Amino acid sequence: MRLKIGETIKYLRKEKNITQEELADFLGISYQSVSRWETGVCYPDLELLPVMSDFFGVTVDKLLGVDENVEQEKVAQYLLRFQEAISQGKVYDCIAIAREGVAEYPNNFALLNKLMHALFIAGDDDSNIPEWKENMEKYDAEITALGERIMKYCPDQDIRLEATARLAFNHCEMGRKEIGRTIYESLPSAEFCKENQMWWSLADSEKLPYLRNRIKQGYEGLKNSIWLLANSGCISDEQSIIAIKKVFELEKIAYDNTVTPDSWGAAKLQLDLAKLYARLDNNSKAVEHLKIGAIAAKAFDKRPEEQFFSSILLGDITDKKIDFETSDTRTLCEIMHDKWLPSPEFDQLRNTNEFKEIVNILC
Repeated sequence: MRLKIGETIKYLRKEKNITQEELADFLGISYQSVSRWETGVCYPDLELLPVMSDFFGVTVDKLLGVDENVEQEKVAQYLLRFQEAISQGKVYDCIAIAREGVAEYPNNFALLNKLMHALFIAGDDDSNIPEWKENMEKYDAEITALGERIMKYCPDQDIRLEATARLAFNHCEMGRKEIGRTIYESLPSAEFCKENQMWWSLADSEKLPYLRNRIKQGYEGLKNSIWLLANSGCISDEQSIIAIKKVFELEKIAYDNTVTPDSWGAAKLQLDLAKLYARLDNNSKAVEHLKIGAIAAKAFDKRPEEQFFSSILLGDITDKKIDFETSDTRTLCEIMHDKWLPSPEFDQLRNTNEFKEIVNILC
């Protein structure tokens, strides 16, 4: 079988917009060698293949001309298994699946990014992983190495930016905020991102999905920012209550005042409101929102595999159970019972019949 490696190198080199001399300098060889590869006179030495695959951001198989469809299908299977595991909070399964995929396809950046993600959430202090702190130290160097590799070589912009943001976050979590800040500063500003600029190039058939996707992203971003403000400690408890209620108002606007997806956030927002009211000694309001939160947690745990919604602003929406990502294997009812309700804000309510009723809803 005739290998097409020379043709592949030529195509990738031109795609990367570099000369034969520049590629030769990177590899530490003569440009005449690169020329001979590309004209089919000879093949590169075996030890250069992984170096070039890293440089071009492709697999060795692709350099050799191996069927990419096979790789794509197998990678898709790894990604599906990963998503199924992370939707159930099985973090160590996620790590094992990603490592298995990377062992087979060491230069596939989608798999490398998933491995980085799994190692990072293994150190999530908000999960039920007892050794989360040890994991932060254990995986720190590997997360950094993966992030830097993806940043440097990954040709897929979305994967590269996701890994860049996660790398910055990891540096901040590990106490290296100055490094994290520098990496964050390297990310493109929202003002000049493609979502804000593409409108003028779109065909008529592309405009409606583009606008609805942009509205969805804006809605999610505004909602999360308001939630951060409410929990930042930068404003008073009274102002935080007003801010959280704005999230519910925003939700009504986005979903045309209709039923919204059963979400993890629906329960957590109610819990946050209850804590604020309890701190202000408004026990009746605290109990009211605790009960709404418990009912929301119950609904979330019983949600179907898929939920369908439609609104003028967001269009048709399919909310899939498998798309939820968590580092906690417990149900939301168990999380609320075991972690949220023990908060000291609720000590004054703990022996009341109303509080016991909320506990019973979760059991």
